[in-house]
Amino acid sequence: MNWPDGRSCVPTSRAASQPVKAIRRPNANCAIAAIARGYGLDDPETQAYPALLREIPDYPHVLYIKGNAEILSQRCLSMVGTRRISAYGQRLCDELVRGLTRIPQVVVVSGLAFGVDVACHRAALAAGIPTVGVLANPLPDVTPAQHTSVAFDMIERGGVLISELHSQSKQRGTFYLARNRIIAGLSAGTVVIESPASGGSLATAHYADGYDRTVMAPPGRTTDANSFGTNSLIRNRKALLIRSADDIAEELQWEFALSRDEKTAPAPTPELTAEEREVLSLLGDEPRTLAELIAASGRDYAALSVLLMGLELSQAVRQLPGNRYERFR
Repeated sequence: MNWPDGRSCVPTSRAASQPVKAIRRPNANCAIAAIARGYGLDDPETQAYPALLREIPDYPHVLYIKGNAEILSQRCLSMVGTRRISAYGQRLCDELVRGLTRIPQVVVVSGLAFGVDVACHRAALAAGIPTVGVLANPLPDVTPAQHTSVAFDMIERGGVLISELHSQSKQRGTFYLARNRIIAGLSAGTVVIESPASGGSLATAHYADGYDRTVMAPPGRTTDANSFGTNSLIRNRKALLIRSADDIAEELQWEFALSRDEKTAPAPTPELTAEEREVLSLLGDEPRTLAELIAASGRDYAALSVLLMGLELSQAVRQLPGNRYERFR
């Protein structure tokens, strides 16, 4: 199988148990690179290796990559779930990913499997969000083969495919569970969209919880088999209940980017009481001292101090050195 650029070479690799002390590109024409986890903070391979993945105890010694590896250091969010996605799960994928577009440098991570995984990758492509596919097979192949075109689109739009398996690895079923730890380890948080009572997505959630990463899940109907797993995670306090991308941003403490209208819109005028408006009218272009305001308003110190505090909290005035006050501009 050839990639869109016509190249299909595979790097010569060492065994995964042997740490490689460099970032290696096998030759100038090869489209696959290998990133090794270094052991010194000043080593270039340490700086290139994804920082969050480096923190987990069972990290892969080498990552084989195809695409833009720089996004692995951005705000990665894993999104996983059942392979038998429902219409409800598809809608959740689309709405949550679309809401993530307001978060700067966000990246969607998943496993390119059937169901929720590929739905999240496709939603990210539609929303213009870079996406990472963590494979359970050696590059340059894509498993399942039906998602090869999606993998091509991911790379062409700034995404990346990664695998810990070198070209001589023989396919094993255990690779899928091992792949799930990488999905969890790459990200600050993991969202389980839909899951039955057992499955790979719950294993990913278990890994994420063990790595002290935030696990989140939207609730589903109690009678839906696809929601048994997610509802159980929420009930057992293994996952935080989320309803939207806003909840995800809040839990991970990621700020939203302001829109152009929000940046230029004037601050809303605070609602003031009649007494506060009266005191505010006493402040012109120049600051006035508290003594001047007491004399002008006819109020005593205690009453005026309460009104000025309310005006400060409403961001209508601000206090200056020397016990002076001015309108807040």
